[in-house]
Amino acid sequence: MHAPPTCLLPMWPDTPDDFVACVKPRAEVDRTSALYFAFEGDAMLAREQDSPPSALSHDDVRWLEHGESIYLGEYDGRPCFAVQARRGEVPGFAALSLYSLLGQVDPQVFYLAGRAYQLLEWDRNHRFCGACGTETAVHDEDRARVCPNCGHTAYPRLSPSMIVLVWRDDEVLLARNAAWPSGFFSTLAGFVEPGESLEQTVHREVKEEVGVNVTNLEYKGSQSWPFPNSLMLGFHAEYERGEIICQDDEIAEAHWYKWDSLPSIPPKWAISRWLIDEFVARVRSAGL
Repeated sequence: MHAPPTCLLPMWPDTPDDFVACVKPRAEVDRTSALYFAFEGDAMLAREQDSPPSALSHDDVRWLEHGESIYLGEYDGRPCFAVQARRGEVPGFAALSLYSLLGQVDPQVFYLAGRAYQLLEWDRNHRFCGACGTETAVHDEDRARVCPNCGHTAYPRLSPSMIVLVWRDDEVLLARNAAWPSGFFSTLAGFVEPGESLEQTVHREVKEEVGVNVTNLEYKGSQSWPFPNSLMLGFHAEYERGEIICQDDEIAEAHWYKWDSLPSIPPKWAISRWLIDEFVARVRSAGL
């Protein structure tokens, strides 16, 4: 099988429809119509009666004990805020993990919830300067916190990582992480190290995790992965040479699977599944 042509997957929206990101709200912003993405620790608060879960209203947030809000922008003309809150003794609210929202809510809701969570975590972790320890202040113009003493500026950080489907002919190489249940397999993934390109990360991680070499890398698309602040960049890579040797304490097992005899794999909302599904579709279209 020859390498499939590059085709960027229609994975995650560049931005949710009708969402405009902004650091500061307009002076006349109407908070009574606002959407609030409220978090208790790393769990989003939603009304228990809402199915599927959704953001809270201004009236909902009034019942919650919460700190300062962070402005996200406008979605469909409505201002959006992130808030760190507590349910306390107030009934009627459920605390939901971001994982539980995946595949259960509209992608736009998950996108904004992930954005809110990452900004709340960044804001909480940079209340004091990492250089001199002085309490920081919100930057006047940028999405940043700045130290009034030494001028150090802390912007929200992302941790880029690659995720890759390794293939040969009509087979894919799937692995089971040592922490996963027996029988569940996925594509290979790993974080970018300082000084690396994404392509170098793909080659290094594949070699480290399963001991093989790859070639013909093709970038396919990306997915925001707020667990806690990753950006997953997806690739296909063709097997070049080598025998499978699993990385100790990381990979429990790895095998080649024919496209029509796959094991238990991630659900359809995950970028790993998108990479697998595109390969399967291309094999089918090639008649192999």
